[in-house]
Amino acid sequence: MARPRSISDERLLSATGAVISKVGPGFTLAQVAREAGVAVGSVAQRFGSKKGLLRALSKVGRVEVVTRMRDAAAAAPGPREALLDALVTVYAGLDDAATAANSLGQLAADLADEELRALLGEHYAAMEAELRGLVLRARDTGWRGPEPGLAARTLLATVNGAAIDWSIRPRGDLTQRLRADLESIVGSWYA
Repeated sequence: MARPRSISDERLLSATGAVISKVGPGFTLAQVAREAGVAVGSVAQRFGSKKGLLRALSKVGRVEVVTRMRDAAAAAPGPREALLDALVTVYAGLDDAATAANSLGQLAADLADEELRALLGEHYAAMEAELRGLVLRARDTGWRGPEPGLAARTLLATVNGAAIDWSIRPRGDLTQRLRADLESIVGSWYA
């Protein structure tokens, strides 16, 4: 009979995210193991390879970001604020230029790999679908904005682009920058 796992996937994936934030796409399984406080063999046995680890991180990340978006929206005082809060929370925690650069470096590496790029596509599609629902709820009296699918895509592209720009030229607080950019767009969609 197999021995029960004492180290959770969540712990290993959390360590992976922390290491990527510190060192970027050149991270090793040994660094992840050290961060998690386990042997390299534990990481390798569980995920098989660095790519296997990245696949698992992408799948869990998709669920986590949608959950964070839903939680932020649920805590907002109204539908318009829910939309903005959900968008800003996508990049919560990315408030350091070095961390942002390392995360973007990993994004570039993921884009270069066909399988990881497909998982990124699923990740962004899940965020866009969540935003579409929030746009539908935010369309109250006076809405002059585009249809929900286009609005969701536009707003997601805005936060992604602003986060990249801020990562290259960090000025001020990222969340304040995102909120200001989003409010300038969403505000123009109301009479």
